[in-house]
Amino acid sequence: MSESSLFRRFANVVLRCLFSILLKLEVVGRENVPITGAFIAMINHVSFLDPVMTVALAPREIVAMSKIENYHNPVAALVLHLYGSFPIRRGEVDREAIRASLHVLELGRGLLMAPEGTRSKTRTLQEGRDGMAMIALRAGVPVVPVAVSGAEDLTHNWKRLRRTPARIVFGQAFCFQPQPGMRRREQMCQMTREAMYRLAVLLPAQYRGVYSDLENATSQFLVPSQTGPR
Repeated sequence: MSESSLFRRFANVVLRCLFSILLKLEVVGRENVPITGAFIAMINHVSFLDPVMTVALAPREIVAMSKIENYHNPVAALVLHLYGSFPIRRGEVDREAIRASLHVLELGRGLLMAPEGTRSKTRTLQEGRDGMAMIALRAGVPVVPVAVSGAEDLTHNWKRLRRTPARIVFGQAFCFQPQPGMRRREQMCQMTREAMYRLAVLLPAQYRGVYSDLENATSQFLVPSQTGPR
């Protein structure tokens, strides 16, 4: 076992212990994560804890990307490296990050992605970007929607010595299925929209943001994953 794998296992144990102390945590749907094979864990992003919780609490190893600014701190950079993370430049097409993402999936591992592209300042879902759908389609892997709520209140409650109610839901995996007769760009936009609704339905109503109109959700480009759950 590599040093990186040993570090991840040890760090996840420590994080789970901390979560049990700081949070009133509810974890739902871990059985929906595929037993084997590559997959993308698609998360909403309100708190810095959202990706940390997803990586630490998932039943399988998940590799996360992190904004390149986090690598400017030598200590943070070392921890991220040991965790197997890789940098991404936000606000541009980062081809190196795309290659790294596809490599993770080629190795049959989980990859964490936040399709909104950045942390939401309103605590609600923002418009999704097409990068996640593009990578999932190119790699031919299922997507597991992961909805995280409540963790953004940790700092406020910790100062008052209160545990923070938080919830993480692993939804049912799906795959993207292109349709004939549509331009690729239009299909990607629709795939992203449909995937974001799958995420929205797992969140409390006040977190759904621009995807609050669940009655308008469609599933033309989504099919159930053929990879069995746990």
